[in-house]
Amino acid sequence: MTTKVLIEMYYVHANNGDWNKWCDLFADDMVMDEQLAGHIEGLAALRPMMQGMGKMYSKFQNIPRYIIVSGNEGAVVSHISAANAAGVPIEAEVMNYFRFRDGKIAYMSNFHDSVPFKPFLEQLNQ
Repeated sequence: MTTKVLIEMYYVHANNGDWNKWCDLFADDMVMDEQLAGHIEGLAALRPMMQGMGKMYSKFQNIPRYIIVSGNEGAVVSHISAANAAGVPIEAEVMNYFRFRDGKIAYMSNFHDSVPFKPFLEQLNQ
């Protein structure tokens, strides 16, 4: 897969709620800096985290607006339209940065305002 196709599949799998296929896009030694979940190292740590996504969100769509690819790097500006488990809506603008190695995502980070995710974070404390 090309870098652009890998990025596109990242969003296809996320929007389909297919977190196993989404995780398959990452290298075994991947590193992620995720604004809500923090620093994650290794696919073995990422997979169990993602198994709970379907329970934590009753709706999750992350729609790319702009995709930029340069060599083994990519960036995406997107819009998340989601809802927590109770159906409370979440709308947020997001920027993701990717680095690729050997046809897999080796590093990924995201940047967004955490305020729109308050309904998601509040349910974690219940």
